[in-house]
Order: sequence, then structure tokens, then C-alpha cells
Amino acid sequence: GQPLLPMIGKAYGAGLNVRGSCEDGQRRNAGACVSAIDGLMVDILAAERVMLNFLCHLSGIATLTARFVDAVEGTGAKIYDTRKTIPGLRGLAKYAVRCGGGCCHRIGLYDAVLIKDNHLFGYEGAALRRHLEGVVKRARQEEAGFVEVEVDTLEQLEQVLACDVDIVLLDNMGPDALRRAVAMRDDAAAGVQLEASGGVDLDSVRAIAEAGVDRIAIGALTHSAPVLDLGLDVTAEYE
Repeated sequence: GQPLLPMIGKAYGAGLNVRGSCEDGQRRNAGACVSAIDGLMVDILAAERVMLNFLCHLSGIATLTARFVDAVEGTGAKIYDTRKTIPGLRGLAKYAVRCGGGCCHRIGLYDAVLIKDNHLFGYEGAALRRHLEGVVKRARQEEAGFVEVEVDTLEQLEQVLACDVDIVLLDNMGPDALRRAVAMRDDAAAGVQLEASGGVDLDSVRAIAEAGVDRIAIGALTHSAPVLDLGLDVTAEYE
């Protein structure tokens, strides 16, 4: 959130001078200074809470993301966010995920196509494949950024892999099922990426990554990240 501080400072006091002591994405130890603010005390106190609200929230997202990224290091899997963000703050939340070493999924419904389980309700077997082929063809005509399909079972995955999709979301599958899914993908459509999602936490993410998936989507990065404990302290005499 460092780039926000000068803008907030300008809104509350034209004379506020914000000097960042680190760049966004840098790791800092507890007790370290991240920014210094010079100016009239009345202006600093007016802007303090707004600055801290942004810094604590966004740094919390970045910190949680970094923990997940560290947990899967060496596996080849990448950590992705979702659209589960606070209204109005999506761009900033996704920026914070990037600062933590994660990757960004689609921004909204407009820049890629994710065909979820509810969209395919009532279709099974060959009927699922035929329906999905028509949907994917239309998405390609609309020049969607990518086409992703959510599946709940390996039987659905078999049908989806026969279609022209870019990514398959494997919803709430354990490591054993994920390994089987990876083997099916390798045999049928090696170019399709597999994304695991659903109930992923720091205790389970390593095993999920080691199953061989390419992506792990975690809504908690943006909807449940605890704030980072930051505060503003006066360190010099003032008038």
C-alpha cells in the first residue's frame, strides 16, 4: 500500500511528506519502519487511520499470500487469488496478492470464462461434452482471455478434457483424487492446466501442490486474510 500513502496524505494535508523506507513486496521484520511522515500534527492525525486501514489490510493479504507461496516452494504449483474481494477494493487486493508472490486470476466476469458446476447442472456423460463444446466454441468466438471449467468428479473431468478448454478447476478434491486427475490430464490433454480449489489452508496446500496440479486458487487470500499489525508512532518533538 505504499503508493497510496502520498495520495491519502495530499487529501488530508497538502504539507504532508511521506517517505517510504521499503518497496511494496519487500519482507520486513517485526518492529521495522515502513514509512515516515512529516507535517503538521493535526494533518497527520487526521490521515492516520485511513493510511493504516489500507496498509494493514493490504499488507495482511500480501503476508498471507507469501506464506502460501513459501509452503509450495519447489513444487511447480502457483498460488492464485479469486474474485472474493471487498467491493471497491478488488484492484488493490489483487495488487497485494502480487506483492506477496501470488498470481491473479481473472479480474471480473468480462475478461475470461469460468464455467462452474451450476452452469452444467443436469448434464452428464456425452451430453455434458456436447453442451460444453457449444459453450466453449461461443467463448472462443467472443475472444475470451481463457476458458476454464469446474468439475466435481473425475467422470466429469474425462468429458471436459475432450473439449477445447484451457484450465480445469478441480473442486474440493483430495491429494489422491488430484493425482489421478493429473494422470488423466497427462494422457488426454497435456496442454490443459489443472487448478485445485476448495478448502485449501496452510496445512493442506503442500500436499495439494505435490499432487502435480499447476494452480491452486485460494479465496481466503482476499476474503479472510488477517490484517498486519501496523501502527503510527510519533518519534520526534513537534510544535
